Amino acid sequence: MAVRPLVVTPGEPAGIGPDIVLTLAACGEDPGRPWFVIADPEVLTARAEQIGLPVRCRLIDAPEQATAPEAGVLQVFPRRAGTPVTPGHPNPATARHVLGALEQAVAWAAEQRCGGVVTGPIQKSIINEAGIAFTGHTEAVARQLGGMRPVMMLAGPTLRVALATTHLPLRQVPDAITTASVEAVIRITAEDLQSRFRISTPRIRVAGLNPHAGEDGHLGHEDDAIIRPAIETCREQGLDVSGPYPADTLFNTHYRADTDAFVAMYHDQGLPVIKALDFGEVVNVTLGLPIVRTSVDHGTALDVAGTGKADPHSLGVAMRLAATLAP
Repeated sequence: MAVRPLVVTPGEPAGIGPDIVLTLAACGEDPGRPWFVIADPEVLTARAEQIGLPVRCRLIDAPEQATAPEAGVLQVFPRRAGTPVTPGHPNPATARHVLGALEQAVAWAAEQRCGGVVTGPIQKSIINEAGIAFTGHTEAVARQLGGMRPVMMLAGPTLRVALATTHLPLRQVPDAITTASVEAVIRITAEDLQSRFRISTPRIRVAGLNPHAGEDGHLGHEDDAIIRPAIETCREQGLDVSGPYPADTLFNTHYRADTDAFVAMYHDQGLPVIKALDFGEVVNVTLGLPIVRTSVDHGTALDVAGTGKADPHSLGVAMRLAATLAP
C-alpha cells in the first residue's frame, strides 16, 4: 500500500494558518510522508505575495495525487473561502469554509485515504458569531466520527498532559467531572499511549481537582469521592496509574522522570505548565479516535498574519508527530 499523505487544514484564513503552511512549503518541509492542504488557492497565492514567499500552488483533485514535498510548491485541494480574506480581520462568512475543510479532512482520514489530519489554529469566536455552536476541533472531530469520547492531550519533549475536561468555563468544571468520565480518560490515555506512542506499560499520574487534592475533604470532596475511585478501578484493571496528587507539585522534575502522561482535571490546570516548559514544541493530539489528529499549540495570532513574522515551527512539529503516529 502506498504511503498515505497527511492532510492539513490551515484553519482561520485571516490568521497565520496560511502563512505557516506557505513557509513550510517554501523550504520543502518533509515530515516523512506527502502532505497537502485544504484551502482557497487564491487566498494562499495572495498571502504568499504579501509576505514575499516564492511558493506556487499545485492543485490536486484527491489525496492520492499528493506527492513527495518539493521546495516552493504547496499542494492544495481547493476549497473556496466564499468571501475576500483580509489578514488580521476574521469574517464570520468564512466559518463554513473553515469547518468544511475540517470535515473533508476527517472524512478522508476515516476512509483511510489520508494517514492523519493536522489542524491549524481556528478562531472559535468567529465560528460562533456565524451562528454555529462550536467549542473546538477536538469535540467537532469526535462528533463527526460518531460521538466517541475524545481526550485532548498535549505532548512535548518534557511531558504529556491529558485533560479530563476541555473547553469549559471554570464554573462548570466540577459538575463535569464524574468517576466514570475520569476513568474513561485514564483508560483512553493508556490505550493510545500503547497503540499510538508504542509505550508498552504507560505510567500515568492524575491531578486532584482541589488545592492539596482536597486536604482529606477539608478543601472539597471531589478528590476522594470522585477521582480516587476512578483511579482505583483503573488500577484493578491492571493500569499503572496513581493519584490524585496536588497539582501544585505534580509536575515537578522528580515526577516527570518516571511518568509517561499526566491527567489534569481542567484546561488551565495542566496546559500552562507544558506550554511554559515546551512552547513551540508542543503538539495537541486527540486520543480515543479511530484516526490520527494533531494540531499546533498556538492560536491564530491575528496581529502577525500577513506580516511574514509567523513562526511555522509548531506546525512542522505537529506534522512530524502525525507522520510518526499514522499507520
